[in-house]
Formats: sequence, structure tokens, C-alpha cells
Amino acid sequence: MADVQLKQVIKDFGKTRIIHGVDLSIRDKELIVFVGPSGCGKSTLLRLIAGLEDVSAGELYINNELVNAASPKERGIAMVFQSYALYPHMSVYENMAFGLELSKFSKAEIRSKVEQAAHVLELTDLLERKPKQLSGGQRQRVAIGRAIVRDPQVFLFDEPLSNLDAALRVQMRIEIARLHREMEATMVYVTHDQTEAMTLADRIVVLNAGRIEQVGAPLELYHHPRNAFVAGFIGSPRMNFLQATTKEILSDGVAVTLSDGTQTIAAVDGSNLKSGDPLTIGVRPEHLTIATDGNLEGKIEVIEELGESHLVHVRLDNREMVSVLGRGDAQCKIGETCSIRLEAHQMHGFTNDGTALRRLRTTCNKQADINADA
Repeated sequence: MADVQLKQVIKDFGKTRIIHGVDLSIRDKELIVFVGPSGCGKSTLLRLIAGLEDVSAGELYINNELVNAASPKERGIAMVFQSYALYPHMSVYENMAFGLELSKFSKAEIRSKVEQAAHVLELTDLLERKPKQLSGGQRQRVAIGRAIVRDPQVFLFDEPLSNLDAALRVQMRIEIARLHREMEATMVYVTHDQTEAMTLADRIVVLNAGRIEQVGAPLELYHHPRNAFVAGFIGSPRMNFLQATTKEILSDGVAVTLSDGTQTIAAVDGSNLKSGDPLTIGVRPEHLTIATDGNLEGKIEVIEELGESHLVHVRLDNREMVSVLGRGDAQCKIGETCSIRLEAHQMHGFTNDGTALRRLRTTCNKQADINADA
């Protein structure tokens, strides 16, 4: 396998710049996932690595070799697309063998490679079937097998599970994770699915408008987002954002006044703030609790019962919406007024330009004093 290096890579389509000077190092044997909203450039970046698009400027290396001018075939990559793109008139074996036949491998080599890949992907009993006789998950495994037999340096996946139903997506996530572990392969994976990114990736690359916002391990991005964009994009349900004003800088956090008048403390580093500065407080739905001693109050507008959990959407008096994730069945009802507890150590803080404030590990214990002053 191999590592991949992108140095100030730029991609222009005519006068429109899609990728803006991306620097990225993908390690050997790593499974790295590109995520971001539609149009952020994640598939374009994958196609640049594959050689399906030309790099407008910058340098692209695979296994320490500059490949800007190399064809896809010369790069030692294999790509799995969203569409299975199987030949309907060919058997599973023939679909997996076709690329090797074009490359003039011997029949013995082809059979050995196909049978080995089929064993890894649990397709051995299906080699004589046609694609129409397979399930969606089996077809996608054939498409992955077609890539494996080429013995590439780097595997590229472009939203390979988006055409599958929910149950098959879970099954195929497990298959891809197992495949990566057993093959020790370098894999670059594009998805818009939060769960795929969090469960599959060694590291996640968050893209926005052709630029990298943050690169890190899944839980690093979840707990320590670099800015409000990453905080809002990583995590499902998405983070709640509340507008606030800085009241006082404390040794163990920042005292703030929310736009509905609620006063609370966020355990973030406010050393660069001053009283009166605007601030955005971020808190994830799973870190909020509906309780009698809560800080926030509002009216319940929607309750989503999910079985193992529930999601309550509460409209505050200032019209901001807050979502609260709880376990089991909801004990509240639509139309009721409820109280929501904010915990200082679970809050994130973002400055006016979206930059995240460093979270403090100590739990602030001055909430009672603030409530008394209010």
C-alpha cells in the first residue's frame, strides 16, 4: 500500500475555483473519510487523487511519486463508485475478472486473484450468478471485489453505500471496516453520512467550499471542533447554537447572558474576551436534560420517538429552537412548557467569526452565584 500527499492542490473549472490550495497527508494503511455538505468539493478531491480530473496547480504524490501527469492506470489506484456499474450479461466471476483480462493476466493468475477476493468478500458461492440475481449489498461487494483483484496501492470509495437501504448500509459498513482491517489497505472514502464517517474513519477530513476546515480522529472532531462549522456538521442530531453576550471572565469559564435573558456559565477559555463581547454557545442535544431545575424554559413543539431514544424540540421565548436527546420514551407532551438544564462543562463557545474557544476540563461551580445575582 502507499501514502498520499496533497500539497497546495487547486482545481479550477474555467474561472470557478472548486478546490482552494488543499494540503493533506494520508498515511499508509489509513482509512480517511472526506465529509462535507453538497458542493464542498469532496468528490472532486477524490477524482483528483484518482486522476479522473487534472490538478490545476499544486502537487499530488502517491507513494512519494509525483503523479500530476500520470494516468489513472499508472497511479495504482482502484475506485468504487456509488453506482455498482456491473455488466448485467456477465457472471460475478466474469465481472471481477474483466479488468484483469484487459490487462493480459494469465487465466491462472486471474482465477487465483478472483477466488482470493471472493473468499475475503464471502462471494465464493455466488461466482456463477448474474447481477440481477444478487441483492444490493452483494452487488456492491462484487464492485469492491473488482477493485481488490487489481491489488491497488490506494482504494478510493465515492459514496459506495448511498444506494443501499438502511439495513444493508449497516452490513456494508461492517464489511468495509473488516476489509480495511484484514487488508491493511490505504483507503480514501467519501460520504455525506455522519454515521459512516464516525464509525469507519481513522481520521475525518471536514470540507467546506473547497477548503479543509479540520482533520482529526472522529471523537477529536466531536469533542473539540475547531470552529462552529465543524461543530454543527459533526454529530447527529446537530449541535444547538444559542446567541449570548459575555458577562464576566472567570478563572474556570465565562459567565454569559443568553439572548432570552438566561444567565449561565460555559467552561471555556475566555482569556481573549471582554465583557460585552458577543458569543455563540454550542451544546449537543445529548448533553441537555429536561429537568425541574433547568436554566432554559420553552414550549415543546415536536417530539420524535425513536424507540431507544427520543428527540424533543423546544421553542424558547426568544423563538430559538433547542433540541434535547433523551433515552427511552419521552415523559413529556407536545404543548407543555419545560425546563432544560445546561451543564457548564458540556458547552462549547464560539467567537463572532466562528472560531472555537478552548474547552476547560474543570467543571464550573458558580452557577448558583450567578442565578442569585440575576
